[in-house]
Amino acid sequence: MKQIGAEKAKLTELSRVSDRISFLYVEHVKINRRDSAILIVDQDGTIAVPVAILSVLMLGPGVDVTHRAMELMGDSGVSVLWVGERGVRQYAHGRALNHSSALLERQAKLVSNVRSRIAVARKMYQYRFPTEDVSKLTMQELRGKEGVRVRRIYRKQSELTGVEWSRREYNPDNFEASSPINQALTAAHQALYGLCYSVISSLGASPGLGFIHTGHDLSFVYDFADLYKADISIPIAFEVTASITGEEDISQKTRQAMRDKFKDGKVLKLMVHDLKELLGIDEEDMPVDILNLWDDKLGLQKMGVQYRDLTEDEH
Repeated sequence: MKQIGAEKAKLTELSRVSDRISFLYVEHVKINRRDSAILIVDQDGTIAVPVAILSVLMLGPGVDVTHRAMELMGDSGVSVLWVGERGVRQYAHGRALNHSSALLERQAKLVSNVRSRIAVARKMYQYRFPTEDVSKLTMQELRGKEGVRVRRIYRKQSELTGVEWSRREYNPDNFEASSPINQALTAAHQALYGLCYSVISSLGASPGLGFIHTGHDLSFVYDFADLYKADISIPIAFEVTASITGEEDISQKTRQAMRDKFKDGKVLKLMVHDLKELLGIDEEDMPVDILNLWDDKLGLQKMGVQYRDLTEDEH
């Protein structure tokens, strides 16, 4: 069958996760394909986006996307998320860039053992308390320290920006019911969750196998995002709220501010590094596209080999 358009890129030819731009959110558009780019069309015109440099595409309400466009995004390793208005809810997602299960297997092993799970959880808290030793603290003690830290961060940002702060409020069914600062925090956190989700999924880990949060299909996303809220989403939410004037859309302005924070790629590279470090895996342990057969005695065996029946030889 004759190849239509540009040839499918090999995995080794695609941009690394850490080298891609963070996310793109679109709504009420039509998405098609031209060669190695997707065409985003709305009433204002058409924009071509080279998907090989995109980490995650968030499809909001009113998006029509062609099969050919989805094929290209799948081949290019773009994480595609179907989300609600303003990215508040996630409904579905596409396949990961990394076809290796090494990170997923390590994650599952670590989360399935109480000692190793606590060790990873403590490592996550250690990131947040770099000058303190948390290696002997219980999970209850760590949660208490984290609660104090977050309340202190909110108070500090309130003092720096002059934005009044009382408490965190979030109603997923009524975004407008919250105060402006809480709307900004929701929008900022959702953008951060999207990027965290993209990194986790693109590297082949599970968004659902959390070490601190548990019982939700995004538990590990919440674990991971908590490492960055104090330095990224919380300050940005307060800064946007302090600068908002008139009838400006605070959620849109917050997403744009988060985009500007992400666009230089430093946050993305940091997340890739931190994820591998948390799970204790090196680049050499993550083959790009290798499929083996598991054997409890012989170790990994080659796929695609016709093996003989040893039980027949015994008879």
